[in-house]
Amino acid sequence: MWDRNQMAARAALELKDGFYCNLGIGIPTLVANHIPDGINVTLQSENGMLGMGPFPYDDEVDSDLINAGKQTITELDTTSYFSSADSFGMIRGGHINLSILGAMEIAENGDIANWMIPGKMVKGMGGAMDLVAGVQRVVVIMDHTNKKGESKLLKACTLPLTGQKCVDRIVTNLGVFDIVDGGIKVVEMADGVTLSDIESATEATLVA
Repeated sequence: MWDRNQMAARAALELKDGFYCNLGIGIPTLVANHIPDGINVTLQSENGMLGMGPFPYDDEVDSDLINAGKQTITELDTTSYFSSADSFGMIRGGHINLSILGAMEIAENGDIANWMIPGKMVKGMGGAMDLVAGVQRVVVIMDHTNKKGESKLLKACTLPLTGQKCVDRIVTNLGVFDIVDGGIKVVEMADGVTLSDIESATEATLVA
């Protein structure tokens, strides 16, 4: 199976030269470390920053420079800053090519649940609802099963939805999957993973 960095590296292959991309919190932030050589990608943060640099070394930390996940980051010569309203205008206006984010559940029709678990404290819904509705393409990175070993690729989500029929591709520790008519298609399998492994870990309908 792929580890977190291998999942992020595989998701980074979804980036194309000239893309404007938004990275969600958690594993998606690791995608910034695996941007392929030779392509120029501009990272956008919904808290009002366009053109994020790499994570800082200890002597470079500026507490005023954070991403939407409240991680310290660095700026570039081309970085620009603006209000959160302008940032969401970019997202809602369809100007962001790709959003890579995490999820707790994905349904076989492309529904996504990633913003809350009932009964647990939620600081806020964040920008995920706008991202999945406004960006041109949505890629999800997540473990294939939860801590109990239960599938996170489901026939229908059980948690409150973030968006409906909006996910295009899923990268898990078992492989790469696309949402297609009738269910989920296996695009690529992780090293050492078999189709039987995927079938046993997936509740959603798998289609050829």
